[in-house]
Amino acid sequence: MDKEINMIEDIRSDLLNSVSGLTNDDLNKRIEESRWTIMQVLDHLYLMERSLTKAIQSTLAKGEEQEVPSKPIHYTVDRSTKVDAPSFVVPTEESLTLQEMNDKLNASRIDLLTFLYTTSKEELQKKAYPHPIFGLIRLDEWVPFIGYHEKRHLEQIEELKAKL
Repeated sequence: MDKEINMIEDIRSDLLNSVSGLTNDDLNKRIEESRWTIMQVLDHLYLMERSLTKAIQSTLAKGEEQEVPSKPIHYTVDRSTKVDAPSFVVPTEESLTLQEMNDKLNASRIDLLTFLYTTSKEELQKKAYPHPIFGLIRLDEWVPFIGYHEKRHLEQIEELKAKL
């Protein structure tokens, strides 16, 4: 899983660098009425990583083994297809500080990495968890999905920053 871990870590670094120079007011500013704030995008990413880590762990522990073909998860970065966030990953309306969000993102990443470092890719390839667009995705492919999902939202953050 080293390749996948390096990938998600590189994308997370790009994400955090993108917002590092912004003020808390900028991060929490509603730029367009129908869109999330930059902070809400970050909160969504935190909620997604936390829930996916739990889902992967639970599926590995209790799920049935099944052969699932590889999915084109790299298409996740294609923003021409709009996907509504499931309710459990809809961000808070509360204003947060960048430090609070960095702490949350760091905690969710530590949980994911701690799990990955104690699990083999081979184990993860034997079980799958459903995605609303792709259908069943093997657990090992959920790891790069997290990165592609963050990259998708990094583009959204860049669009929002340009309108500040």
